[in-house]
Amino acid sequence: MRRLVLAALLAAMVPTAPARAEAAPSAEVATPRSEIFALSSTQTGLRYRIFVARPALPPPEGGYPVLYYLDGNATFRTAAEAVRLQTRPPKGFGPAVVVGVGYETDEPFETTLRYFDYTTPVDPARLRPRGNGEPYPALGGADAFITFLEDDLFPAVAARLPVDPERRALVGHSLGGYFTLHAFLERPDLFETWVAGSPSIWWDEGSILGRAAAFAAEPPDLAGRRLFIGVGAEELDHMVAEAGQMAGALAPAQEAGLALGHQEFAGEEHITVLPALISRSVRLALEAPGVR
Repeated sequence: MRRLVLAALLAAMVPTAPARAEAAPSAEVATPRSEIFALSSTQTGLRYRIFVARPALPPPEGGYPVLYYLDGNATFRTAAEAVRLQTRPPKGFGPAVVVGVGYETDEPFETTLRYFDYTTPVDPARLRPRGNGEPYPALGGADAFITFLEDDLFPAVAARLPVDPERRALVGHSLGGYFTLHAFLERPDLFETWVAGSPSIWWDEGSILGRAAAFAAEPPDLAGRRLFIGVGAEELDHMVAEAGQMAGALAPAQEAGLALGHQEFAGEEHITVLPALISRSVRLALEAPGVR
């Protein structure tokens, strides 16, 4: 008995070695049900990295809605998770495909090619100096990029998944937001839902505001079209003001059926507003028609 008691005392006095966690194998975190493929523009020859997230649920009648996000290297993963969370049954929206339109880089932004794809032609002398002090790269490829979306990317996505060509959304931020507005003015039929985040309306001395006013004065039939303009309330004063001016310029187009929204996101600046815009874009694109 004494030996048993002594053994118990000795055991209590010996410090217990802490549990050792086994090291997990090193691996990158993958986005569920996703793939990446390269696609070249048949018009310009430029190559793009295309990110696609597939829904877990079967497609609705007519095919999946598709949400297209510009600057896909920076936006795709956040967008894919936002859609995955907001489409969970039983209370979520219906399933949707997420497509990120990116470039062949591992950086969040490709700061040369996006200047070409997302801008309209302009004399660089009419632009404010770049923040890094460097000259502007090639500019003015926005119309060619619209053609790439329609002629190359839409068919490539449709070849992989059953999609609804009437339920497309385009989401762009900064220069991508400017492109979104430009494409809307040129081809409002191309997408059902348009989300222009922190749009660079200053481009070409703000000439897009005049274009928007002319468009809204004699708009086409915009029934079923949705346009949302969002900006961080803490962004540069001119960015905040110009987003409001764009919403005002397009307001008359509501008479032609356009569902127009505008919001300044409190406490957010140019980059921090991006996740909020992505989250909002899911609801805008997937909620029932007429709900706002």
